[in-house]
This record gives sequence, C-alpha cells and structure tokens, in this order.
Amino acid sequence: MNAKDHIKEKAGYILSNLLCNGGEYGEIFYEKSITSRIQLEDSKIDKVQWGIDEGVGIRLIKDGKTYYGYTTDITYENLLEIARALAKGSGHGPVAIGKKRIVGWTEVIIDPEEKDLNYRADILHRANEKARSFGDKIKQVLVVLMDKTRDIMVINSLGEIAEDLQKRVVFFTEVVASDGINLQRGYESLGGTVGFEIFEETPPELVAEKAAKRALLMLSAKPAPAGQFTVVLSGEAGGTMIHEAVGHGFEADLVQKGLSVYKGKLGQKVASELITVIDDGSLQGKNGYFVVDDEGVPSQRTVLIENGYLVGYMYDRLSAMKEGKQSTGNGRRQSYAHIPMVRMTNTFIASGKDNPEDIIRDTKKGVFVVKMGGGEVNTVTGDFVFEIMEGYMIENGEITYPIRSATLIGNGPKVLQDVDAVGWDLGWSIGTCGKDGQGVPVSDAQPTLRIRSLVLGGTEV
Repeated sequence: MNAKDHIKEKAGYILSNLLCNGGEYGEIFYEKSITSRIQLEDSKIDKVQWGIDEGVGIRLIKDGKTYYGYTTDITYENLLEIARALAKGSGHGPVAIGKKRIVGWTEVIIDPEEKDLNYRADILHRANEKARSFGDKIKQVLVVLMDKTRDIMVINSLGEIAEDLQKRVVFFTEVVASDGINLQRGYESLGGTVGFEIFEETPPELVAEKAAKRALLMLSAKPAPAGQFTVVLSGEAGGTMIHEAVGHGFEADLVQKGLSVYKGKLGQKVASELITVIDDGSLQGKNGYFVVDDEGVPSQRTVLIENGYLVGYMYDRLSAMKEGKQSTGNGRRQSYAHIPMVRMTNTFIASGKDNPEDIIRDTKKGVFVVKMGGGEVNTVTGDFVFEIMEGYMIENGEITYPIRSATLIGNGPKVLQDVDAVGWDLGWSIGTCGKDGQGVPVSDAQPTLRIRSLVLGGTEV
C-alpha cells in the first residue's frame, strides 16, 4: 500500500484525534514532489539537481489560531502522535467522512518525467548557441531549465478529500553584454503548467534571442532622464506592476491585519473605470494554475476590481472563517512543511478596447516600458520602486531611442486611478511569489496601459 492509500485508510482516526479537544477545522496535507533543475553557464552544463521529497502536514484551526506539524515519517503511529500533540490530548472529536471528492491533474503532451538528461541538456545548448551567435559583445550566458511534478492530497474534517497532480516547467536565459566600458543584462523566461511541448510552440532559441538582443540594445541606450512622465506599459512587460504594487493588497489576511492599503474600501472606487482586476487559478497552462489549491478548494475566478470599484478580496480557509465567508481557492503553501496562506494565482488586468498602437500614437511625450525588472513594494502604503529592464522614450507619438538605468517610482493605487487608456492585448509573465518566507508559482498579466504621470528615476544630468 502506498503512502496516499495508507493516509486515506487512517485519515478518520487521525482527524478525530486532532479534534478531540475542540477546534473548528482539521486537515491532513500529503505531498510528493519530483524536482529537476539543470543549469548551463560558460557553455557547459555546470549544475544538475534532481530530487524527491515526500511528507505530510497536519493542521488544526482552533479559536481562530493555527496549530501545525509536519513530518517525512509517514506512518500511522507518527501521524497520530502529531495529531495528539497538536490537540494536546487524545480521544475522539466530530469528523465527517466521504462528503465530497475531487481528483485533478495537469494534462501534458511531452511529460518531463519521461525525458532524460540528454534531452534537457540539448535544450540548454540550443539556447546558449543562439545567444552567443550575436557576436563578441556577448560575454556571459546563463540558461536554466526546471520542471516539477507535484502530487498533493488534502483530507479534512469536513468530509472533503481532494487530489491534484501538477506539472510545471520553467525556462529562462540571462545574457550579459559588454562594449568594454558598460555591462548590460538581458533576461527572458518561459513556463507554465505544461510539459516540454512548450518548446515546440516557443523554441529555446527564441527565448535566448530576446535575452541577447535586450542586453545588446541596452548597451546602445542613452541614460534615462529623471522627472515626471506619462508612462506606457507594454502588454509584453507582463504583470509585475499588478502583482507587486497592487495584488498583495487584495489578500484577505493582509487586509485583516491592517497591512493593506485597500482595508475598509470594499465597494469604493479605487481605480480608473477602465480597470478590472481578476485573479484566476483555473486558467489552464498558466504558471499559477491548479485544479484545487493547497487546502483542497477548487480553483476559481475572483474579480477584485470591476470597472474601477473594489468588489472582492482573495481568501484562504482561515481568513474566510474569520469573516463567515467561503475560501476563494487562494490557500497556497510552498510545501508540506509550510502552513497555507492567502496567495495570488494568475492575476491580471483585463483587456480594454484601445488599439495599443493608437495609445502610443496619442502620447506626445513619455516613456514606453517593454520589460520590467525587480523592485520593492510597501503593501501598507502601495509605494513602489521598479527597475526598467527595457524602455524607450516616446516623442510626438513615436517610439524613439532606448534608455537605461531607469526606475519607476510611484504608488500602486494611484497608478490604477491614473490609467487613461487600456489596450485590447494581454501579455503574460511567470514568476515565483514570495511571502513570509514561502515561494509559490504564479503568472501575471496586463494589456498595454497608459499612466498619466509617474516619476522616472534616471541618471541623465
């Protein structure tokens, strides 16, 4: 009998002991993950990692507080001991059995588990050769391919059992170019809940080409000016802005703790009427997709802002219980060794009606951002600073010269209010969302957006 079947057989006894001294909710979370990471640098494969991790987390929610334990020793005796330790006693509590069952999986065409190291290495070498084909100014090329198969199961005291087999692929190329004086970096990534068929639609050479061209372009870029500018964010820029500067503010746990600028604003106008913001974990193929979240709740579409008005927050089970609501399927955890918390999935600003080319044409002077870099955000105030990895000046409605060493400085809620044009396009990016020391896979997206005024931090004197 495998570990999952063993847990299913004994779950009722474990949960009953977990709730023997009271509590609103008990849960067993099983996870087995198979992870592969292969890295190429200096034109050779220099790191290969592969591993299996299997374990169980047990959680008790009592009087609005979370009690949690986890283990890799998946025996009935050990799980029962953890349950009794969390309950601070032994005996029997009220537990429902067999009320609801969900089984999900990620459909893939080329399963990473069926491909060997040589297959993966070939993908990396193809990207490396393409990046270096752009000449002697290309000094460093880093290529990384990661894939993960994650098998989870959640059994709780409400009589629910949910299983989900998730598969993800992440691939990126980072290029450093130099003209002998300046060093510039180019980066491009690809990924989602897919198999290696992702490279048939988007070859690794294309990812490497974008990274290399971006690094070389920035060598010829002019120092960015400083000051207030109209800013056009390309759909290609991905959703870094919406995720970092806005998205975390809609997570109910942060709202309840007073750590969100959107606390107490439900039903109020918080953005331009052109703005609708959605979180949707049910978008197949996207990096934040799953059938059920890490609490066994089905993924769903949650509208956060609709035509400028704040209409909802994202909830996990605990934050929902505190308000007498239902979870929105946003309970996520890094692994069995972590408690679940409210997290984004696939978060995006919905497409508008404007032609992206017309948005640029109607901008007399401004900045056009093609690719965002890293940044910092204060979720309490919404203030942010973001690096521009690839950007250009707009003059008289035309994209002119590239700029470098530029940052965007502003406030997330104010940015949403200052949007005066929304394109009909929608560009996605992938990432890992960090919160309280945990990382989970996400996707973000936005259409082309024009923001009336933002501070551009530059170096031009």
